[in-house]
Amino acid sequence: MRRFLYFFALSFLPLSSLTILAQEFKNDPAYVAAVAEGKKLTAQHSYLFAIDAYRKANKIAGGKDGASLDQVFMLQMKLGDYKNAAKTANDLVLASGDARAKSVAEGDRGLALFQQAGDKNKPEVLEAAHAAFAAAIADYPKNVTAHFYDGKTLARLKKMDAARDEFKACVSCLSPRDPGYARAQHFAENPELSLAKMAPPFTVAALDGRKFSLDEMGGKVVLIDFWATWCGPCNRELPHIKKIAKEFANEPFVIISVSWDSDEAKWKDFIAKNDMTWVQYRDADHSLSTSFGINAIPHYFTIDSDGVLTAEMLGEGSDVEGKLKKLIAKAKSARQLETASVGN
Repeated sequence: MRRFLYFFALSFLPLSSLTILAQEFKNDPAYVAAVAEGKKLTAQHSYLFAIDAYRKANKIAGGKDGASLDQVFMLQMKLGDYKNAAKTANDLVLASGDARAKSVAEGDRGLALFQQAGDKNKPEVLEAAHAAFAAAIADYPKNVTAHFYDGKTLARLKKMDAARDEFKACVSCLSPRDPGYARAQHFAENPELSLAKMAPPFTVAALDGRKFSLDEMGGKVVLIDFWATWCGPCNRELPHIKKIAKEFANEPFVIISVSWDSDEAKWKDFIAKNDMTWVQYRDADHSLSTSFGINAIPHYFTIDSDGVLTAEMLGEGSDVEGKLKKLIAKAKSARQLETASVGN
């Protein structure tokens, strides 16, 4: 989830009183202790107890501590407790005195409701999410997250023209350098694509200095290979990956290998010695791996020419090659149809 701007204010108080009040509760030993406890428990992945600690901090602050409420919201989202996350976001709306902060909180509420609707696409919950996103946009028209997820919400409600408008609005608020720019463009062109399971957008700098952006592959099939030099199963899979790279070298296809190596020199040396000529990226802090939700390697993802996540495979012996052949055939067929339509 993307956070664009966050701060809170008690708008009914004059600035001087607000400053004094803020200092009073922020310097309160009980408040400081509760926040510290929340941070510690979060680091220990004791999320339910962390929520209790942050709620205690908010209570000490008179129920208007946006920072603590924000932590509660994010933890509830992490736990999948979307119903209560929506209620917390509503408390954040009430605690927000600035239009942009209120917009973020309303967008949070929309996101929680969007997730609450789940795969069943409950119309009443989706309509509530749409209303929340609309309120977020009314308060701050450049709230990119609200435009993007309102587009996804409207698509799930089968309101494709309205969804297209929201994706276009999202594109107008983004920089072309933003990792999500190309995806928003794709969805604006074809809102139904937003209903598919998509790989998280990302842009990385490869070992050879090239920029690799998932959403700018231009109709190519992508294989993402998470690995490490110290991983035995990964090493045993390497000949298979090299075979795939050679077999599909002249096809609309790209491999990106994402390493968990912390030792950059060892990683570079391994790549050179093993003639790994395709796109290489070192994910030392596991941030990209986390966005894909993985915690074990080797791990593969196949992504079709529309950016749709088609398969996820873990461990040795996965039929990566068979899946790629089908996806590449589909990509080539789509290219031929596109060429034929242009010729006509």
